[in-house]
Amino acid sequence: MQNEQATLGGGCFWCLEAIFERQSGVKSVTSGYAGGAEPNPSYEAVCTGNTGHAEVIQVEYDPETISYAELLDLFWGCHDPTTPNRQGGDVGTQYRSVILYHDAEQQAEAMRSKAAVASDFADRLVTEISPLSKFYPAETYHQGYYQRNREASYCQIVIRPKLRKLEIE
Repeated sequence: MQNEQATLGGGCFWCLEAIFERQSGVKSVTSGYAGGAEPNPSYEAVCTGNTGHAEVIQVEYDPETISYAELLDLFWGCHDPTTPNRQGGDVGTQYRSVILYHDAEQQAEAMRSKAAVASDFADRLVTEISPLSKFYPAETYHQGYYQRNREASYCQIVIRPKLRKLEIE
């Protein structure tokens, strides 16, 4: 069976990348931008909030080892899908909770998954579910950020506690 892709946004892409790359069946994780209209956005442009893009990850995975539904379960558990345009101290439209589906099957699974977990949260889910139009890989210095910068304060304060909470580090 051929590898498949999932595109997800839930706050800073450094956090999501560090979480998803540790999952069995995940072949690669690329940090990037999607969901906006501006072609070839830069990190600086996305941070202005004017491009419409979110920070996202594109996950290449082996569906025989890990399913799209399992990736979504991890997604719901690793960020707060009830806060619009914010994850912790990261604030702005680029940090919104979003599932960008690649086909009708992913769309149906995303909708089913969102409905199934909604009662697990005290507040309404604000996660956007939309078709992926175009994914733009982020700049090289964003790729593998946690792996290369484990001692950086953001990694120590934000990423490492998430990994420990999920029991993957």
